[in-house]
Amino acid sequence: MMQKKDDNGRKPKFRTLRSLNIMLWLIFSLFAVALVIALTFIYHSLAFRAFLDSANESLVSAKDEIAAAVSDGDTSEIGPVAYRYGIGGVYLIYEEGDGVTVYVGEERTRQSLELYTGLTGPIFDEDGGEMVLCESLTLGGRACRLYLTMSAAPIDDYRQSFLSVSLIASLAAVVAAFAVGGLLSMLIARPVAEVTEEAKELARGDYSFNIRKDYFFSEIAELSEALDAARKEVSKADRVQRELIANVSHDFKTPLTMIKAYASMIREISGDDKEKRDAHAQIIIDETDRLNALVSDVLDLSRLKAGGTEERTVFDLSEEVRGILSRFDYLSETQGYRIEPVIEEGLTVRADRNRIGQVVYNLVGNAVNYTGEDKRVRVKLFKREEMARLEVIDSGKGIPPEEVDTIWDRYYRSERTHKRPVQGSGLGLSIVKNILLQHGSPFGVISEVGKGSCFWAEFSLYDPEDREEGGKKV
Repeated sequence: MMQKKDDNGRKPKFRTLRSLNIMLWLIFSLFAVALVIALTFIYHSLAFRAFLDSANESLVSAKDEIAAAVSDGDTSEIGPVAYRYGIGGVYLIYEEGDGVTVYVGEERTRQSLELYTGLTGPIFDEDGGEMVLCESLTLGGRACRLYLTMSAAPIDDYRQSFLSVSLIASLAAVVAAFAVGGLLSMLIARPVAEVTEEAKELARGDYSFNIRKDYFFSEIAELSEALDAARKEVSKADRVQRELIANVSHDFKTPLTMIKAYASMIREISGDDKEKRDAHAQIIIDETDRLNALVSDVLDLSRLKAGGTEERTVFDLSEEVRGILSRFDYLSETQGYRIEPVIEEGLTVRADRNRIGQVVYNLVGNAVNYTGEDKRVRVKLFKREEMARLEVIDSGKGIPPEEVDTIWDRYYRSERTHKRPVQGSGLGLSIVKNILLQHGSPFGVISEVGKGSCFWAEFSLYDPEDREEGGKKV
């Protein structure tokens, strides 16, 4: 019979025996059997040791009483003493005689008893299945040896009965372990299987479901939470990718279309009309500049994402911010924008000057694009504890709470309408974010719908006394 293949045309792996359900059942069952076997062995050993200790004590006590009785010439107490201590056999062998005097037990040959001569204490004879004790005495002036034996039959009977009980207990333990394994498989394996199936859907590009659930086990709940966070990030990245493709294609296509159109107009219509030709040529130049700015921003963002090197120097941030703001003077002169700086002097930092200038320019340009009808943008730079804090404040419509986390994404576009006097690629805030992350500078935005936004960033103030190694503070 041919084996079925999966959607990718590959033969599926055999995972039945490695299923978590089966593995749990198998592990619990084997553990239960091993536990019962171990307990049986331990209990069996302890029980046998207890029997030996008890037998030793009985034999020694019986030997002392019998020896005391026969030393006085009284053999009538031998039977009662033997009965009281559970002694199976009491034998006397005289040194000068040939026979064996049997007081309790079956007849034994002298040869079989003399095998135990010279014992210093009770021993267990495995072949005979009995405990044996030998003691030298004098009875009626004659030297003799007293032999006491105790059968191990009770412990053998106990072993047999305990073995039967152990087998029944093992079977019951396996059944119980199988049941417990099944229960745990529902608590563990089923949630894992659910999370696995949802992860497969995630891999297929379906981000519409919620993976996070309140599972009984915290590790599985954390796993589902982590996968759900990954789902959100992947969904967000997928959306940004689609928007990126759409926006890049649009932002590249529009200026290229304009360049081609006005170049055609120069060739076919306005070639001999200097005024029209110059106007059309200026449009081509403007669109080329726009396209060039877009390409530059894309390359900048790519370099920042790749962890481009920084050239950190010590410079006056206050002076740098003033210089950047002067580049927006044309907006004040031509379109009535008010750029209001409040800058504390002498704030020195150590950073990549060009990159920090890019941060300031992008934040101010963003504020200009989104400020309100009063065309007012405030730029503050002041010392806050050991940091230089930059704030760029507009008077626009503000940012809805649900959009605050996405404004730093590539090609983020707010739905707010604006005139965009400063041309941009839509990558400005993403570039700002990556530059500040490279510098380890805190940043964020404070915004309220209808009351404008405040974009801020903080930079560590330079301390000449700090040691530097490899171009970095230590």
